[in-house]
Amino acid sequence: MHKIEDLIIWKKSIELAKQVYLICEKLPQDEKFGLISHIKRSVISISSNIAEGAGRNSNREFIHFLSITNGSSYELMTQIILCIELDILKKSDTEKVINLINEIQKMNYVFQQKLKSNI
Repeated sequence: MHKIEDLIIWKKSIELAKQVYLICEKLPQDEKFGLISHIKRSVISISSNIAEGAGRNSNREFIHFLSITNGSSYELMTQIILCIELDILKKSDTEKVINLINEIQKMNYVFQQKLKSNI
């Protein structure tokens, strides 16, 4: 088991969630049950799966949840890009979020490789 408060990737995912929630305030209210709902679920899935994996009993299980984290991060990236393409969000408003998603994806890959080497 890993202590989540010590995991930089988890801390970054919490920061990402805060940034995404701020961006969602800029989205039109008619997207409340559409894109906004999906975006929020995706971003929450990232930190939640890191936490769930950290609480598991083996590195194999942790890697599984980090894999789900990776899928959620790509899902979130797609939703943010779709908002830009639909002119719902400005690219300049999403740069910090996109950079943070990319950083978490890279950290996730490295972390998975490290856990695999300890199996």
